[in-house]
Amino acid sequence: MSQKKSIFFVEDDLSFGAVLKSYLEICNFSITWLDDGKHAVSAFKEGTYDLCLLDVMLPHVDGFSIGREIRSIDSNIPMIYLTAKSLKEDIITGYRLGADDYIIKPFDADVLLYKIAVVLKRSDGPNSTANQIFQIGKYIFDPHLREIKLEGTKQLLSPKESALLKLLCEHKNELLTREIALKRIWGDDGYFTTRSMDVFITKLRKYLKDDPSIEIRNIHGSGFIMTHNC
Repeated sequence: MSQKKSIFFVEDDLSFGAVLKSYLEICNFSITWLDDGKHAVSAFKEGTYDLCLLDVMLPHVDGFSIGREIRSIDSNIPMIYLTAKSLKEDIITGYRLGADDYIIKPFDADVLLYKIAVVLKRSDGPNSTANQIFQIGKYIFDPHLREIKLEGTKQLLSPKESALLKLLCEHKNELLTREIALKRIWGDDGYFTTRSMDVFITKLRKYLKDDPSIEIRNIHGSGFIMTHNC
């Protein structure tokens, strides 16, 4: 059975949100639903998602602002806006923020389902690493399941540990700058998040210690480079 795709859903209409969440779950999606924009970005940082479904008109923080912040954390995640705002200026704003689609309410749920399928298929194209399994020396790393396997043993990673290791894999033998990692995973490159990332690097080294060919080097003042045997 294929792994369920995970959708981050922000919608303040409780009735509509509950119905759409149930419908998408019946269609084999995993849904994380928030009904207020205030905590949306912090909630997004705590999970791993395949697509964002964002209402535009939300209490406290609007969907465009949420989308802009999510884009600074993960520049590749697919994003669909749901909104009653049909003015050309609003639609253009959505696409300028990197929307993959902009759907005006009211809409048919089946149409939304097909649009989600198209966007996800595009994001899972030949150049996508969304569902890629990485070989790290003797280890097998599955970012979607957030786990590292070695000879029958398994280490489950936290969302941030997994996201950081995935970035290191994507930059194998190349410099992963602190700025890129901090912005994508923590959404902030301040002093305290920088120190937090150092702690996560130490944890990853510990998880990978049983293969001496794996090295995560600290390039002073710049970032990290991960090298290993294939």
